Amino acid sequence: MVGGGGGMLTPLSPGCLTDVSSSCPKADVKAMSSASAPFLAEVGPVKLMSCIPKFGVPTPSVVGSLMRMVGEDNVKVIDATGKYVMPGGIDPHTHLEMEFMGTVTIDDFFSGHAAALAGGTTMHIDFVIPVNGNLTAGIESYKHKAEKSAMDYGFHMAITKWNYEVSREMEVMVKEHGINSFKFFMAYKGSLMVTDDLLLQGLQKCKSLGALAMVHAENGDAVAEGQQRMIDLGITGPEGHALSRPPVLEGEATSRAIRLAKFVNTPLYVVHVMSIDAMEEIARAKREGLMLDHLVQTNSSYVMSPPIREAGHGKALQAALSSGILQLVGTDHCTFNSTQKAFGSDDFRKIPNGVNGIEERMHIIWDTMVETGKITVTDYVRVTSTECAKIFNIYPRKGAILEGSDADIIILNPKRSFVMGTHTHHSRSNTNVYEGRKGKGLIEVTISRGRVVWEDGNLNVVPGSGRYIRTPPFGYLFDGIEKSDAIYRAGLRAPVVRSKAAA
Repeated sequence: MVGGGGGMLTPLSPGCLTDVSSSCPKADVKAMSSASAPFLAEVGPVKLMSCIPKFGVPTPSVVGSLMRMVGEDNVKVIDATGKYVMPGGIDPHTHLEMEFMGTVTIDDFFSGHAAALAGGTTMHIDFVIPVNGNLTAGIESYKHKAEKSAMDYGFHMAITKWNYEVSREMEVMVKEHGINSFKFFMAYKGSLMVTDDLLLQGLQKCKSLGALAMVHAENGDAVAEGQQRMIDLGITGPEGHALSRPPVLEGEATSRAIRLAKFVNTPLYVVHVMSIDAMEEIARAKREGLMLDHLVQTNSSYVMSPPIREAGHGKALQAALSSGILQLVGTDHCTFNSTQKAFGSDDFRKIPNGVNGIEERMHIIWDTMVETGKITVTDYVRVTSTECAKIFNIYPRKGAILEGSDADIIILNPKRSFVMGTHTHHSRSNTNVYEGRKGKGLIEVTISRGRVVWEDGNLNVVPGSGRYIRTPPFGYLFDGIEKSDAIYRAGLRAPVVRSKAAA
C-alpha cells in the first residue's frame, strides 16, 4: 500500500494506507528526457529518508512501464516541490464511441483518452454493449474501437437480454477475454432493461464465475409511466426528464437489487448513485453486512440517467463519501454535442442521456472534497484510484506507487487554480456540464506507463499506444462467500421425514 506523504507518496507497511503529511517534507521528482531511454521518476532520496528513517529503503522509481528500484544516473528533474505525487486516476465508468438512442457518443478511444490524461486519469473501464444481445460480437466491436486508444483501459460487459447462449458467453468473457464485471439495466424499458427473474439468474451466474454484478438502479416500469405522465401533462422539454424519474424510483430499484443480491449471496456494485434515497439503501445494506460497492457520479446538455438531483442530494452524497458509506468516484462519461442533444428538444424522451467528466473528475474531487477538508489526501488516492484497482482485482499493478506497479503517476499542485469549460477541455463535445467551474488543485503532470503525456499544459499522446488490461475474477469482494454459504446451508433445518398415510 502507499500513504499520502505531504508532497509524496511513500512506501509504508503492507495493508496500511496512512496519511503521514504532518511529518513528511516536499520532494523533487526526477524523470528521463530521452525518448529512447527508460523513464525515471524518483522522489528525492535525502528528503525522503528524513521522513521514514525507520524503513531505510529507497523509493520506487519509474523505469520503462513498471516501477522498480533504480539509481540516479542520466535523469532530468521535474520539480515537484510543494506538490503531491500520486497514482494516476482510474475511472471505473465510461462510455466511449457507444451507440445509444439513435446516435453515437462524441468521444472515441482517442479523444476520450486525451481528455482523461489531461485530467490525471491514466486508466478507465468502459462498458461493452452487446450487438443484438450477442456478447462475442460486442467485444469484437469494442476491440476494434479501442485500436486508437492512447492509455490503458479495461472492459465491463453489459447484459441486455438473457438466455442460455448469453449465460455461456459470460463464461467465455471471464475466462478468455479478462472481463470480471457484468452490468444489468433495471431501467430503459423496451431496450436494455432486464426483469427481476432475469436479473436473479444473472446474479447467480456472476457469483459462479467470480464476476462482479453491476446494476443501473431505476424502476424502469415506473419511469416509463412517469414519462407518459409528463407527456400527458404537456411537459415535453428537458425539465420532464428529471420529473419523470424522481429519487424514490432510484431508491426502490437500489433496494430491490440489494435484496436480490443478498438472497443470492453475491457482491453487488450499484452504479451512478445520485440520490439520498439510493444512498440510504446502500448505508442500510452495509450495516447489515452485505458485500456492496457503489459509484458516486460526478456530474438538452444536463440530461442523464439517473438525473442530476437538487443540491441537498449532492451534499448528502459528499458526506457519505467522506464517511466511507460510498467508496469510490467515477464519471459515467457519455458525451454528446449540442446537435445530438437537440434531437429531443420537443420530446425529452429522445434526448441522448449523458454528460462529460473523464477530464474533470480528479480536479472536481480535489476541490470539492480535499480543499474543503471533507477527506484527506490519502482518501483522495483511495476514492480516485486505489479502491477501483482493488475492486476490479488489478491492484497493485494499478492504483499504487510500488515496485512492480505500472508507472502511472500524477503530480498535483494544490496551490494552483483551474477553470473548466469547452475552451480548455480535450473532449470533442461543444458542451461541458462544468462550464465556468473554478477551483483549486491543478494536475500539472501525468505519466502513463512511464511516459510523460501531460506537462505544462501540453498533451503528448499517440493513437494506438494504449493497452488492454485484463481484470481477473474472484476479487477481494468474494472473500468469505463460500464460508457464508456453508454456514447458511448448515443452518437450514433437516428435511422433515413424513411417513405415508395408511391406506
